[in-house]
Amino acid sequence: MFVQELEPVADSLGLSALIAALPLVTVLVLLGAVRMKAHRAGLIGLAVAVLVAWLAYGMPLGQTLSSGAQGVLFGLFPIMWIVVNALWVYRMTVRTQHFDILRRSFGRLSDDPRIQALVIAFCFGALLEALAGFGAPVAISAVMLVALGFQPVRAAVVALVANTAPVAFGAMGTPVVTLAQVTGLPLESVASVVGRQTPLLALVVPLVLVGLVDGKRGLRETWLPAVVCGTAFAAAQFVASNYVSAQLADIGAALAGAAALVALPSARKPAAEPVRAAVLTGVRSEDLDTEDPRREVVRAYAPYALIVVVFSLAQIPAVKDLLAGATQVFDWPFLNVADPEGNPVGANEFSLPLIATGGTLVLFAGVLTAGVIGVHARVALREWGATVHELRFAILTVTSVLALAYVMNLSGQAAVIGHFVAAAGAGLAFLSPVLGWFGVAVSGSDTSANALFGALQVTAARQSGLSPELLAAANSSGGVLGKMISPQNLTIACAAVGLAGKEGDLLRKVLPWSLGLLLVMCLIVVAQSTFLLGWMLP
Repeated sequence: MFVQELEPVADSLGLSALIAALPLVTVLVLLGAVRMKAHRAGLIGLAVAVLVAWLAYGMPLGQTLSSGAQGVLFGLFPIMWIVVNALWVYRMTVRTQHFDILRRSFGRLSDDPRIQALVIAFCFGALLEALAGFGAPVAISAVMLVALGFQPVRAAVVALVANTAPVAFGAMGTPVVTLAQVTGLPLESVASVVGRQTPLLALVVPLVLVGLVDGKRGLRETWLPAVVCGTAFAAAQFVASNYVSAQLADIGAALAGAAALVALPSARKPAAEPVRAAVLTGVRSEDLDTEDPRREVVRAYAPYALIVVVFSLAQIPAVKDLLAGATQVFDWPFLNVADPEGNPVGANEFSLPLIATGGTLVLFAGVLTAGVIGVHARVALREWGATVHELRFAILTVTSVLALAYVMNLSGQAAVIGHFVAAAGAGLAFLSPVLGWFGVAVSGSDTSANALFGALQVTAARQSGLSPELLAAANSSGGVLGKMISPQNLTIACAAVGLAGKEGDLLRKVLPWSLGLLLVMCLIVVAQSTFLLGWMLP
């Protein structure tokens, strides 16, 4: 048995923490300063983590490699299993042109560009985040806005800022699932606290969006639709994450926000011509006037309805128990680790939910989707293979970062850093979201930031007397605000709207919003750690 130590290097907590930080520093420097590709930075960081665990922390090489292998498997299944199948569903709709029909349908909901920004960037973007994540919502929303006549820079900024509130529950809850896995906290507990933080952002972001689209006039004339949309979104996200399922949180929120807008009479009023002339300065897509058959419109919405139905059925207690019966739990080979108190760690066993996982449920919905929208089985298989090829570098990045996280967690590196950071005391509540924000800003992924810093946040919280669930959730909630300034997302946004090379210009426009909303989240977490908002926590 390998027993973790808190002062393995020269019997010094500070020096041990400094050595333990080397893998994280390596990844952050390679991404932020050297601007190396994320998958290469992740692999180099993993190599550094293995060397630190083996040479400095005394973890046997076999156990070190075994812990990294467990991280790789978790990165592949269930994490990337969800992303691949979700993006596969989207690719099939593009191939059959049902995605174009959906885009035209959204354009006909309202001709007011401020409402279009809410429907497409905020609501539909959240639905895309729920299904795929990893940059897809920004690219797709920005392209749709440009097709409606938005100026490219404005479309990119709106898409980036909108991609905040849903991120923590994106890709069928992948970030919070990862957070629960690396911290050892129950998924329900983590999702519940995140679901009492990010909905507060959802109340603000729609107001920011209409302001970005049309300035003070936009706020003055469309504040009511923005508030109604944000409130419906926030309420649904809170209810789903706390009482239904973390995987359904963003789907329910996106649908509730869109439904609230459609039901509001003032949101469907035609926009004044001065507004359209001032905002829609781009080139409008010529196919927007095409009338689509009602049957095809229904088929365009069908994939998303099928996913909602499949996941809802999976939450029925009898069905849930049946699916859970296929979960395989086994001792992980070549791994026998105990924490500093001598208690075996949970990672000594590995749980493999073959059917009761988001990726498999999305796969079921995808098979049904292929039948509904008319994709031949051979074509569907070819699209699935193309999706894996498209995501090959993302798969390598996620698996390497999760392998790094598992090596750091099981060797004791994360625990040592957590004990050292705990010296910040009550200030941790303020700094916790900043750490998540920084992690997402350099990695581009809330999932990766949670894998890197989740265990550290929990250890620091326990040492300082704060709630582990609060700081773990704060890591994810703060992280969502770093996504709009991450190099990957900026590059995706620029490429989508034809502004390649203008990432710096885009960064200057979104950075103030990222920092401003981060400050709001920091204050929320501080208040939740005291009597002011402590009553909000479960």
